[in-house]
Amino acid sequence: MKTKPTKSKKKKAVSAGVAQKSVLRDASRHLMNTYRRSDMIFTHGRGCYVFDQNGKKYLDFLGGIAVNALGYSHPDLVKTIRREAGRAVHVSNLFHNPFQGPLAAKLAKWSHMDRVFFTNSGSEAVEGAMKLARIAAKQKPSGAAKTRFLALEHSFHGRTFGALSITHPEKYREPFEPLVPGVDFIRLNDVADLESKFTDEVCAIVIEPIQGEGGIFPISDTFWKRARELATQHGAVLIADEIQCGLGRTGKAFAYQRLTGLPDIVVLAKPLAGGLPLGAVLAREEVAASFSPGLHGSTFGGGPLTCATGLVFLDTVERKNILANVRARGAELKAGLKKLAAKFDFVREVRGEGLILGLDLDVEGAPYVAEAIKQGLLINCTHDHILRLLPPFILTAQQVKEGLSKIESVLAKTERPAKSLAAPSPTAAPLTHAVAR
Repeated sequence: MKTKPTKSKKKKAVSAGVAQKSVLRDASRHLMNTYRRSDMIFTHGRGCYVFDQNGKKYLDFLGGIAVNALGYSHPDLVKTIRREAGRAVHVSNLFHNPFQGPLAAKLAKWSHMDRVFFTNSGSEAVEGAMKLARIAAKQKPSGAAKTRFLALEHSFHGRTFGALSITHPEKYREPFEPLVPGVDFIRLNDVADLESKFTDEVCAIVIEPIQGEGGIFPISDTFWKRARELATQHGAVLIADEIQCGLGRTGKAFAYQRLTGLPDIVVLAKPLAGGLPLGAVLAREEVAASFSPGLHGSTFGGGPLTCATGLVFLDTVERKNILANVRARGAELKAGLKKLAAKFDFVREVRGEGLILGLDLDVEGAPYVAEAIKQGLLINCTHDHILRLLPPFILTAQQVKEGLSKIESVLAKTERPAKSLAAPSPTAAPLTHAVAR
């Protein structure tokens, strides 16, 4: 026999419904129309789970798009944020704070770079890296002509003008053109195309060691190694965009560490401060020396609150050996996804490493994302047909099983949409290159 809801529960439900309508009304009226959002309102999270305004629990396999590496409400991060918020949220970069130097030292150790500049976001880090590459090139003999940038097809580096200029999909660039001139795009992992476009006019080549927004495409060691050689040969710099794939997501500190040769500049952000806005530009000494006071800066980048939190994030990853967990859980998840790919004929390929994984479908991916939300699982679709998985680093073996069970149910229950117009991935069909994500 079912019990009737109490008046208190009914009152809370009505109150929550009214509050939700008010929040959505204000958002509809006053927020700029830049996102396709659902009507869900997430209110809080714990570990690898997040909860909506109705109390429904979701297993988060998106992680705030690779941001929440330690999940939600991690006690070490919460403790640090509370402590530092009561001390000093911000001081000017005209002065030192207790955490910026130590965090820079830790990042230098992790990356084998030498110097660090702190930013507020990944896009801002990309802008800083592009400026550093330009000024470093101009300071070389006959450097005035070294202004061109090389980037890759499928690339996504950000929304600001410089970052957008080296982002490949035309649908992002075309509405805002003219952008920064002098950018050429190279076919993914195509060494011959790389060699034909790498001239003495190039000041930098920008590469995501594993492309994120572009569809979870790993860069081959052969391509990376040749890019490193050509950058040295032509007096250019190699920039590794590790904003999504770095800081432990592959099971290594940085994704380029699985490849032959170090970059000259590294850009990162997303998980660095546990959800607080913090990015960074890392560089080798001889490249970083091109910056001098007045050439670059940031009002908020590297404040005490964010840097203290960033230090705790890196310390926690080290102390709890979390990279080993990323490797183990990533291997379990990838193996499970490959079993599902063999079971469902519309899954073309499983790609990625550690906890940055993608299911490449030959049908539109959006309906599967919608069904996953219904079943209490957060994923998203990139490149129009690739289901992207970016779980927190603290994922457990049991949560891997739970996620795989939900994904299998989603693939089975979703009404099969029409076949995707996108071409197969370059790894599946080397001569075909999709241009829209």
